[in-house]
Amino acid sequence: MMPSELIKEIAKYGLENDQDNLFKALTELIEHSKQHKKVNLAIQLQSLLRDALQQHQASGLVRVGSPQYLLREQDKEVGELIIDKVTSDYRFDSLVCSAEVKKELTLFIQEHGSLNLLQEYDLPISNKLIFYGPSGCGKTLAAYVLAGELKKMMVVVNLGAIISAKLGETSKNLAKIFRRAAQEECIIFIDEFDSIGKIRDYKQDHGEMKRVVNTILQLFDYLPQQSIVITATNQIDMIDDALLRRFDLKLKFNLPDATHIKEIIAKTMKNNTFALDYPRQLATLIRACKGLSYYSIQRTLITSMKRSLLQKKSQKGKPKISTALWLSLLKKEKVGQKKTA
Repeated sequence: MMPSELIKEIAKYGLENDQDNLFKALTELIEHSKQHKKVNLAIQLQSLLRDALQQHQASGLVRVGSPQYLLREQDKEVGELIIDKVTSDYRFDSLVCSAEVKKELTLFIQEHGSLNLLQEYDLPISNKLIFYGPSGCGKTLAAYVLAGELKKMMVVVNLGAIISAKLGETSKNLAKIFRRAAQEECIIFIDEFDSIGKIRDYKQDHGEMKRVVNTILQLFDYLPQQSIVITATNQIDMIDDALLRRFDLKLKFNLPDATHIKEIIAKTMKNNTFALDYPRQLATLIRACKGLSYYSIQRTLITSMKRSLLQKKSQKGKPKISTALWLSLLKKEKVGQKKTA
């Protein structure tokens, strides 16, 4: 069934309060989105459907103090502290990165696939990772890839809600998140980790940052081995040394080289079945992409696809991307970055 027909069915069943058929239509739309590489939409729909099912199952009266009651109360407690709880469909083929990064991530996944063997020999399990490097170079995507490969729920922390002006409140909020993640054996993902893991000798902190860092150190030390913490930062030099030593794996994500630029172009164009109007200009385009992040390259390419398609609606065969248009967008992107640097 086409997405437009599924959306009509979802609206119809929603208005009729027909939950069984509504859930079936949503599930079909999620599968359709996966098959057509609309991964972000599929993840968001999955998250909405899962939360709705949990609420539906727990909608009846529960006894105060029962496990169901405690779980519901804990959900309320951490609700505003997380952006989302997601199951990821991303896999390694979605990620463009250096061979070293891919090797280390593969070994990490193998380690968690052999928990029983390692525990048999009383060997510690790596479960604390920090990804660092420039913005837009795949740190967040790598976290989703790990969640997908390990088939674990990932809790995306809402830093805006975690950080509080009230004395001691930030530490309490972090403890709530870690406590819940430990119970569910899931992944905690904290972006912009430097904002809470700063070096503890900053005079302007008035002791509060020291308390926060000390709390994180304690939470790290008592994190169950089946739970995982993934953090990301653009400023690893800002992070406290004692915190950095706690991480089992530190991975640097770099700006793409020519090989990786070519790979991200191929992946983006393959998914959308587009072609360049002047294929011989590929080398020129790759040179123009140098110095930009994976995100900037992909974003300008997708913008070129959309605008080229809209300008030539009646073209036959594969839609052609205007090389001149993409080059101009790449130039603007570099100028914009220089102004904000």
